[in-house]
Amino acid sequence: MVSKRLSRQAGHKRKFLAIVDGTPECDRAVAYAARRAHATNGSLVLLFVIEPGDFQHWLGVEQIMREEAMDNAQKALNDQAVRIRETIGIEPELVVREGKTVEEIHQLIEEDQDIAILVLGASNAKEGPGPLVTAIAGKGAAFPIPVTVVPHNLTDEELESLA
Repeated sequence: MVSKRLSRQAGHKRKFLAIVDGTPECDRAVAYAARRAHATNGSLVLLFVIEPGDFQHWLGVEQIMREEAMDNAQKALNDQAVRIRETIGIEPELVVREGKTVEEIHQLIEEDQDIAILVLGASNAKEGPGPLVTAIAGKGAAFPIPVTVVPHNLTDEELESLA
């Protein structure tokens, strides 16, 4: 079931959702989403998903690994937030989730009805557009909102003119 988006109603802002995953294409997607949010008086949500399955060890080791993963997620989000504040002048909302990336994206979109556009970065590697774009384009990954795919090779000037 698709829930109604609230982003155009009074008291709500359209939110652009970008995924932070440490890839070069992620930087381009975040840059575009931040510019688009600023240009349209919207806001930006940055999501970092910690994938499960890496914590199947003894309890003490599992807790340490989970804490390290959370620290890495927070650092990646904070680094992006600093860059956005300094270059665009907006304050992004930072979200960390633990789970399968596509499922967590779906869940966040369902929970936050102001999220109106998902922005992904596409790699220009010969292997394909990247694991996230490939997963999103796969069967069963349809989203209740538009998905914008930003090519990795766009410059800041090109992103600015498109946003």
